[in-house]
Amino acid sequence: MSIGLIALLDDVAGLAKVAAASLDDVAAQAGRAGVKAAGVVIDDAAVTPRYVVGFAAERELPIVGRIALGSLRNKLLFLLPAALALGAFAPWAITPLLMLGGAYLCYEGTEKVYEALFPHKAHAHAAKRDEAAGDAQALEDRKVSSAIKTDFILSAEIMAITLAALPEGSIWMRAAVLAVVAVGITVAVYGGVALIVKADDAGVAMAANGSRSAFGSLVRGLGRALVKGMPGFLKILAIVGTAAMIWVGGGILVHGLEGYGLPQIGHAIHAVAAGAAGVAGPLTGTVEWLVTAAGSGLVGLVVGAALIPVTSFLLAPAWNSLARLRTRAA
Repeated sequence: MSIGLIALLDDVAGLAKVAAASLDDVAAQAGRAGVKAAGVVIDDAAVTPRYVVGFAAERELPIVGRIALGSLRNKLLFLLPAALALGAFAPWAITPLLMLGGAYLCYEGTEKVYEALFPHKAHAHAAKRDEAAGDAQALEDRKVSSAIKTDFILSAEIMAITLAALPEGSIWMRAAVLAVVAVGITVAVYGGVALIVKADDAGVAMAANGSRSAFGSLVRGLGRALVKGMPGFLKILAIVGTAAMIWVGGGILVHGLEGYGLPQIGHAIHAVAAGAAGVAGPLTGTVEWLVTAAGSGLVGLVVGAALIPVTSFLLAPAWNSLARLRTRAA
């Protein structure tokens, strides 16, 4: 009996070592894949705070929480199984779906530019599209819904990049890595967003510090700087988020066209970026990235501008009808 128990314990220890090695492998693969998706993660973090700007302070964290839960639902319930299924059974469908998502990002971002340049016309466009969203709760619901839709596209890109970065392996290993990346990125992005949108409240608390020491004076100074600086920082971040939507969406479309044998736009952007980088000296990498992003952004603006009238005259009536039906049902 004692020999059998020792053998059983030895088997359990062996299984534990295998499980630990598998977990280490999952963590390592998730780390490598997450690094490759870092560009889209930054875009996701820059985009989200603009959905919170303009709301009462007590609604900021609840809104971020609602968007974060929607993001997790997007990644774990929809995108993870869809990515595995498409990769196994219909890999040809991944590119057109990503391009549709890229077109949506171009539309969302370009619409914000349109609103900034032509506020009166943009207001009329928004009124057509969102006729039923009149009160504060409806506005919040619409903003959250829009943020989750945008997150879906960015999350799809993150999951696609992650899947492409994984080596061949079992479907369970791939699912585990995708799940780790999904949860880790969501926590990092929305935890960071929560810190950003509540930084002014932290500044108020720091400015109220009553200590008479030199450290207390330093804390009060930092607090006042946070309070004064955060509104401007949030506006800048909103601009960066809008730009990120446009250049990411345009980049998805450019890469998709290359995959379908239409590389001319991508080659032109690369040639201009390489030429600019060649005379940039020590800033070669930065300049090349900036020019590439600008080229992708130009494509995104053109596509987004073309989609604005389409949504105004073709899709807005359908959206308004659905909104009226939801209002009546409520």
